[in-house]
Amino acid sequence: MKHEKISIKWKIYLYLLVFTGILLLLLWLLQICYLDTFYKMIKTGEAEKATAKAIEILKSGASDAEEQIDALAAESNMAVFVTDAEGNELYNAEYIATSRLGAMPVEQVKKCYEEALANGGSTKIEFQGGINKNFMGENPPVPKPSDAGFLQNHGQERIESVIYVNIVQIDEKDTILMVNTQLTPVDATVNTLRVELLFITVIMIGVSLGVALLISRQVSKSLIRINESAKKMAGGNFDVHFDGRDYREVAELSNTLNATAVELDKNERLRRELIANVSHDLRTPLTMIIAYAEVMRDLPGENTPENVQVVIDEAERLTNLVNDMLDISKLQAGVMQKNVTVYNLTESIQAVLERYNKLKEQDGYTICFSFDQSVMVEADEYKIFQVIYNLINNAINYTGEDKTIWVKQKKIEDIVRIEVTDSGEGIAAEALPYVWDRYYKVDKTHKRALMGTGLGLSIVKNILELHEAKYGVISEVGKGSTFWFELRTIQ
Repeated sequence: MKHEKISIKWKIYLYLLVFTGILLLLLWLLQICYLDTFYKMIKTGEAEKATAKAIEILKSGASDAEEQIDALAAESNMAVFVTDAEGNELYNAEYIATSRLGAMPVEQVKKCYEEALANGGSTKIEFQGGINKNFMGENPPVPKPSDAGFLQNHGQERIESVIYVNIVQIDEKDTILMVNTQLTPVDATVNTLRVELLFITVIMIGVSLGVALLISRQVSKSLIRINESAKKMAGGNFDVHFDGRDYREVAELSNTLNATAVELDKNERLRRELIANVSHDLRTPLTMIIAYAEVMRDLPGENTPENVQVVIDEAERLTNLVNDMLDISKLQAGVMQKNVTVYNLTESIQAVLERYNKLKEQDGYTICFSFDQSVMVEADEYKIFQVIYNLINNAINYTGEDKTIWVKQKKIEDIVRIEVTDSGEGIAAEALPYVWDRYYKVDKTHKRALMGTGLGLSIVKNILELHEAKYGVISEVGKGSTFWFELRTIQ
């Protein structure tokens, strides 16, 4: 069979490497490719906030307005320039190396003032390069590398800047507020980040390779061990132990597989015992049938009713064994249906006991039946008849030397409890859960059952579970056993 899936170890390793690659890709995209966009967005927001704060300072008319504006410009790393309507400087605080607001010609200041008036008292002017060179529509061609002064001015030519111009009314006079900020980071910042990211990328790739290998090994180690043990179990070796304890899910899987191995081992032993016991039960009557048939064929005087009866009894035993095995198969497969009727359970028990009259007369068995009143139940009469019959057969097979069996019917409110008790050797506590298994033998020595086929208790269990009835066994070594079940009565 072709293995179309890769090992969990390498799959985890691959996932971690892909995760690391995605992180590095996002880091490069955000820090290098989209650095200008993020920087511009952040600086624009800061400039708008600084402008609003500067307007508040000017309108407050505070005596230390100049100091507050200077502190604001220093804190925001911007340039703040305040003039009157004629372009005369009132305040100037510049903390940008490329800003020249203070050196702006009066004509340009008036142009800013007129544009702000035309836009309702405020305007925003974006430009590239220096204020005195590329500001307010004066955009000379970008110099070529061969032009004189290119090396000195190239960085400045690429810088994007913005000036927020606002007209503030102070003492009924127009005051011009200009806030200048740089919208793109300098090339040195980008180059520094690029070098740092290059080192970070190399380090992260190396670390991720090691960490991914370590994690994949740790996670897959227990699963690989469990898989090896599972292969042994699949090969028929149920004496294996799953010891994965690294993680909760792996520990739970190990516990489940250990329980499965125990159950499979038990089922395998029961299967072998079942084959041996069924073979024994089939071989014994077949041997007797063949032996008696040959005797009657070869010796004319041996063709007696007694010998014929032996052949008939052994054939009936074979038929009962086959029927019981078929019943168990149907019950366990869930294909046997209940034919529920309302009937007298007490009378049904008495009918079962009548079958044992011959056994009581010939072999001296005593079956005592006690009840306080007749009860009606709603159940499958034939199947409950089988249950009682098989429980009595089991008691006959294992009762003591007194050959006494007690059958009791107890009615408690709307529940009737049937108990079948023998005086045999009893069952050890550790063996009680297994007595309902097919052909389970407490002493592990197979003997031919006096009554029944040896499958009775397994049939009892399946029929009672089909009726959803409670059942159980009470036993103590040396004091016999009591098998019981309960049904709901009909008032």
